Amino acid sequence: MARLPRIAIVGFPNVGKSALVNRLSGGRDAVVHKQAGVTRDRKMLESEWNGVRFELIDTGGVDLAAADSLSRAVQGQAREAIADADAVALVLDTRAGLRQGDAEVAELLRRSEVPVVVVANKADSAAEEPLAADFHALGLGEPLTVSATHGRGTGDLLDRFADLARAAAVELPDDDEESVAIAVIGRPNVGKSSLVNAFLGSERVIVSERAGTTRDAIDTPLRFDGRQLNLIDTAGIRRRTKVAGTIDYYAQLRSERAAERADVAICVCDAAEGVTSEDLRIAELAMKTGCATLIALNKWDIGETDLDDARARLARRVRQRPPVIACSALSGRGVPKLLEQALTLADRRSERIPTPVLNRFVGELVAQRPPPQRRGKRLRLYYAAQVGRRPPRISIQVNDRQLITRDWAYYLENRLRERFELEGVPLIIDFVPKRQRRRARPRA
Repeated sequence: MARLPRIAIVGFPNVGKSALVNRLSGGRDAVVHKQAGVTRDRKMLESEWNGVRFELIDTGGVDLAAADSLSRAVQGQAREAIADADAVALVLDTRAGLRQGDAEVAELLRRSEVPVVVVANKADSAAEEPLAADFHALGLGEPLTVSATHGRGTGDLLDRFADLARAAAVELPDDDEESVAIAVIGRPNVGKSSLVNAFLGSERVIVSERAGTTRDAIDTPLRFDGRQLNLIDTAGIRRRTKVAGTIDYYAQLRSERAAERADVAICVCDAAEGVTSEDLRIAELAMKTGCATLIALNKWDIGETDLDDARARLARRVRQRPPVIACSALSGRGVPKLLEQALTLADRRSERIPTPVLNRFVGELVAQRPPPQRRGKRLRLYYAAQVGRRPPRISIQVNDRQLITRDWAYYLENRLRERFELEGVPLIIDFVPKRQRRRARPRA
């Protein structure tokens, strides 16, 4: 597939790589914290400068001396980013000076065949710029002094990136196909990243037994069944009171925003634990954002959850009545079916119900079960039409909104879902009072 030129941002932990990526891309998508080692997976963000578009790849800190499994996984992600990039920016801490870890990363880059830009970050004032002279010893060229916090020198850096992007001469996509955004959400340690890797057929995101490994919302394009998808791996969602004041709080905010921009949310549950109250809360959260919802009972190969019981519980507790699919990211069981169902839900979320068909259905429904009377008056439904899509929004003209009862409104919503196959799709129903026409006064 054609793509934008890519520039990988690499360096030792806590040198300000994510802060620099946020500054250059003009957003706050990358998680930034004073604690070292916040970024783990590689995250791609689009940037534009002087009419030239390119992608910045934010990576985790590379500490070659660290030997634990998570650090090794982060190093692997950084190496993948370097191999996939058209240019590399080595970010260094101007105040800390040249360290052994910086030299080790520079040695790794010297063996690569891509052009390298040395970026001396945290030069917040002109008095600190001479400190970057030590970085000439790396043998990678003239360092550019910048300040990601204050924006000093970032214009010159973007000029350099734009020149490298032009030299890469990567073809841009010439089709206007709209991709379907699918967010993979759920509690920590239920196998979200494993499921994303199973979708992609490669180790795109880090998988660890340690809960809370994923901290960024990682977007990855995928072609499936002839259609373009955008998979979004997210951090585990907990109650905000449990993560307040921690790094996980900001990671969770990005997970919630990922659901807001998704067409479909795959809510992953642990089949060994069944559908918990936290899973139900996350499914409700996805519904409120307006995206369709699909329940994936992961780890089915080791779980003993009753599938029918799980479906019945979700039908009782979640208004959207999302479909439930048993799967296993480890064995691959049910994985293609998840993507097929997600595409089906995305299509139903964007469909429009013809007005004559909708009015005929509402008339038949009222004839089968008329609305109950309130204060001696009965609710009358005059006209129904779909007025919005993604999610579908239906407007129904009535004689008096105060006559609507909660039970009958839910009854109408549930029958609409059954008739037009909208299980798992958020449905908005507006009851609009009919305006009374004023009689014209007779002329004298």
